[in-house]
Amino acid sequence: MRFDFDRIIPRAGTNSVKWDGRQGYFGTDDVLPMWVADMDFAAPEEVIRALAERAAHPVYGYTLFPDSVYDALMAWMKIRHGWEIERDWILMAPGVVPSLHAAALAFAEAGEGIIVQPPVYFPFFSSVTTPGRRLIENPLREENGRYRIDFEHLERCAAQPDARMLMFCSPHNPVGRVWDAGELGEVLRIARRHGLVVLSDEIHHDLIYPEHQHLPLARLADEPGDIVTAVAPSKTFNIPGLGLSALIVSNPEHRARLRRAFDLLHVGGSNPFSIAAFAAAYRHGGPWLDALLAYLARTRDEVIAFLDRYLPAIKPIRPEGTYLIWLDCRALCRELGLDDAALRQFFIREARVGMNPGTVFGAGGGGFMRLNIGAPRAVVLEALDRIADALARRNSTI
Repeated sequence: MRFDFDRIIPRAGTNSVKWDGRQGYFGTDDVLPMWVADMDFAAPEEVIRALAERAAHPVYGYTLFPDSVYDALMAWMKIRHGWEIERDWILMAPGVVPSLHAAALAFAEAGEGIIVQPPVYFPFFSSVTTPGRRLIENPLREENGRYRIDFEHLERCAAQPDARMLMFCSPHNPVGRVWDAGELGEVLRIARRHGLVVLSDEIHHDLIYPEHQHLPLARLADEPGDIVTAVAPSKTFNIPGLGLSALIVSNPEHRARLRRAFDLLHVGGSNPFSIAAFAAAYRHGGPWLDALLAYLARTRDEVIAFLDRYLPAIKPIRPEGTYLIWLDCRALCRELGLDDAALRQFFIREARVGMNPGTVFGAGGGGFMRLNIGAPRAVVLEALDRIADALARRNSTI
């Protein structure tokens, strides 16, 4: 089957955060939006058809989760990730970010510690601090353009008397790491040794480049009871606006705690359209995803080649997963005499490219930017051309 990922679909005027939120986030709408993590591709045809069929029924009332939702997720996890999960383990949720907050409430008391590994997706921080839990940071280490977990420091963090939980990002956003079996095994050993619950955010687990393989953390655990795995079709099939996700939790006591936390938050995931899309995506979206991954891999390689050739002051951290590229702009900052605020303004005002500044991802984010390549390749290359032209203009005035 052929899928047209080169098709440019106008999104301005659709209440898109990525496109219609430019003025609010960047102070101008004159930027190519390469920021918030959704893609500019049409969802799989089977998802569009399922939504249309559900919309054809004129009553949109309160909705139960049908067997098809559970069956589709169980089949997907078995086929794509070699992980046989049971229906009872699945707890439907209104999204991964609400799940982070629910987990913080469920597994730590006020003032107790939760470990995060910056630079990391910024809701990890607020999900700890907003409900009054204590943030414990275990920064990743960048070595020769690749990030690693500082396990010695993680051990010290986990050994703190009030440490209760690790929020783990796998694959990692924004640095693009796909953790290998050895790294995951060490995470499991440390967590078990210190009695930590691990919330493993695996929302990007399907977006893995061919030379790598995602391994579900809980699948590797001898005793997976203290692992809570968050998954969703939202990033995989570009349906984040529909909101539905799932938590895979083998421990019944942990499921009960999470249910109580969601009840406390008064949030639920039941929506007739998200349910229809969830089941259709996992049941029929495989060929679309395979084509998407091939397209993204080529885009990634072209971006890296362009930067190496034309913008050597910007060093891309080669992503092993996700459609996000973590750009090391520290040499560019030195070259132009920019701090983080000025770096952001250079991309907005001079290059007219809207990206996420690295500072929002916490420790280690200074001097970095996050580029979303989930768009038609012509748009991504236009963004790079704009950056190159802006830098050429800067250099011509020196």
